[in-house]
Amino acid sequence: MNRTWTPRRQALAALALIASVSAHADGGRLMPPNAPATYMQECASCHLAYPPGLLPARSWQRLMGGLDKHYGSDASVDTATVQQINGWLQAHAGTYKRVNEEPRQDRITRSAWFERKHRRIDPAVWKLGSVKSAANCAACHTAADRGVFDDDNLKYPAGMEARMRRSFND
Repeated sequence: MNRTWTPRRQALAALALIASVSAHADGGRLMPPNAPATYMQECASCHLAYPPGLLPARSWQRLMGGLDKHYGSDASVDTATVQQINGWLQAHAGTYKRVNEEPRQDRITRSAWFERKHRRIDPAVWKLGSVKSAANCAACHTAADRGVFDDDNLKYPAGMEARMRRSFND
């Protein structure tokens, strides 16, 4: 087999490398397939079980260390459960460019990338009864439970008026 690096082969190899790096960066938002059952049970009982790649490791560490005051609620669990979930979150935390900053209050909705992607959403959308807050990703993103937040999987939340829809697709 001829292994000569022709310009065409070099270009194809470069494209393959770029594609694999891009897939990794975007894949950081996906829900890893090995999510502990305790993560799904404990976290998803109140809100979306967010993919760990949406926050950096230090943010997850602080969140897991303060479950007794988790955004105004007591979300405490036993020590073994904290260790299991925290270990998994740390192993799958975001490391790509989009999440290299620690957002204010360790909130996904306060991260620069979230604010940039949602900057044109009418503030009234977040207050709709079908949405309630920016943290309710599943109100608009139909595959949010799998960590898929692309524009191809959007729906208008119930109660969204026509004037609000104009800026819905960023």
